[in-house]
Amino acid sequence: MIVLGIETSCDETAAAIVTGDGVIVAQTVLSQLDEHRPYGGVVPEVAARSHLLHVDRLVGETMKKAGMGFDELDAVAATGGPGLIGGVIVGVMTAKAIAVSRKLPFLAINHLEGHALSARLTETDRIDFPYLLLLVSGGHCQLLSVEGPGRYTRLGTTIDDALGEAFDKSAKLLGIGYPGGPAVEAAALKGDSERFSLPRPMKARKGCDFSFSGLKTAIRHAADALPPGPLQPDDIADLCAGFQAAAGDVLADRTAHALDIFLDDHPDGNALVIAGGVAANQALRNRLQILANQRSIRLVAPPASLCTDNGAMIAWAAIERIKATGMDAARDKLDFRPRPRWPLDPDAPSAAFAGAKA
Repeated sequence: MIVLGIETSCDETAAAIVTGDGVIVAQTVLSQLDEHRPYGGVVPEVAARSHLLHVDRLVGETMKKAGMGFDELDAVAATGGPGLIGGVIVGVMTAKAIAVSRKLPFLAINHLEGHALSARLTETDRIDFPYLLLLVSGGHCQLLSVEGPGRYTRLGTTIDDALGEAFDKSAKLLGIGYPGGPAVEAAALKGDSERFSLPRPMKARKGCDFSFSGLKTAIRHAADALPPGPLQPDDIADLCAGFQAAAGDVLADRTAHALDIFLDDHPDGNALVIAGGVAANQALRNRLQILANQRSIRLVAPPASLCTDNGAMIAWAAIERIKATGMDAARDKLDFRPRPRWPLDPDAPSAAFAGAKA
């Protein structure tokens, strides 16, 4: 099985060809960081226009790298949501055009499912279902029980900001650039995480939900309390280290609650998976590794290149769906419309229900 995957949900234009046994034959990713950096964040219109300008070329380059023609593909998949609607439309329509012209099955993939299954793409000894997933990115922060393709139970989510958003906004108010995640991580390496007293929102509360708006606000208050004038490098480093340590403590606390629920429901569960753009942060991985060691459970994380948005995870999610249901059931009709909001778990339990279980 050979599948072409296309990803255009935010600010990376990406394409990849993946085989049924998990080999990434070729992939291409074009970042739009330079285009959005002057604005300090992603501008949807700018992103959509960039996808439109580059997606055809990137697909062609990926096919050339693989040494394949479109007739050698078994299916073509694209992110159908959630995401910025302009960009999602570009990817979906490109995939539809290829599918129609080459008489190939078309699959619309939930972007979150791409992240949810990406750890199975990279494992030589592939992890089995079920596993607990911590999905952390610029737009999402969720804990999910993953029981198979299309089978997800959400145990917790953020009630305000996603962690990646909090990283970006904290970096912006500290004046250290965009994207914020790598900037904060780099600055934190030189900082004292204990200098500033920062909150751990939701820590020790029942349930598995997150909240990061208060932590972001605390960074602003701490910065404003410093002597007037530009922030000094040591101040920035200490604030970043404190922010990252607080975020790690919150992730570990909320994930520990989710593990209690998950292992109670699935005693055979064998892994904690962290995925999404924020999963590339090594300090947060190390914090969760401590938790995994305490609970005698594996921590699995994709390589950093597969944590950020990419076409390989979209192709692999399509392959997982095809294997689970067969091609006829897996393929989507060409009248599929992009979904800017598309939860993995439309029947997710309420926060109150999750809290009651914990």
